[in-house]
Order: sequence, then structure tokens, then C-alpha cells
Amino acid sequence: MAVVKVWGRGQLTIPASLRKELLVDEETVLNVVKVGDALILTPKKLVGDTLAKKAQKAMEKAGLSLEDLLKDLEKQRERYNRERYGA
Repeated sequence: MAVVKVWGRGQLTIPASLRKELLVDEETVLNVVKVGDALILTPKKLVGDTLAKKAQKAMEKAGLSLEDLLKDLEKQRERYNRERYGA
């Protein structure tokens, strides 16, 4: 894993080996996405929209709504907390 230091006005240097492998040069524009406490840099088009559309189609096919998923998520959290912490 490469380690970089942020300097100046938030700048960082991507190691040369990674730039070469990913075909990133000084003209490359990167997308920066915050995921939790992490930043993801990608020179490629993000596939979030494509994944969201696939998920939506799968949900519709299964007859599920977003509310159904959120209710199930809450149940899973409660179960996890019970098993993990006895709460």
C-alpha cells in the first residue's frame, strides 16, 4: 500500500508506479468521492449511476421498495447489536 502526505493547499503526489499502472498523467482529471472516512480517486467514469439503476431494477423485479430495505436494515442492526452487545 502506498502512503502519501498531503502538503501545500491540499495537494498530494500519487506514486509514479501507480500513475503509470493507471495511465494517470498531468492532464488527467480525477473524480474524488468521500466514502465514510476515506477518499476515493478515480480517473474512470464512476459507475454509481449504473449500479443504482441495476439495483432499482432488481428491487422492482423483487417487488421491494426503499422503505422495505430500510426496515430490513433496521432489523438487521437490532439483531447485530443484540448478538454483539447483548442489548
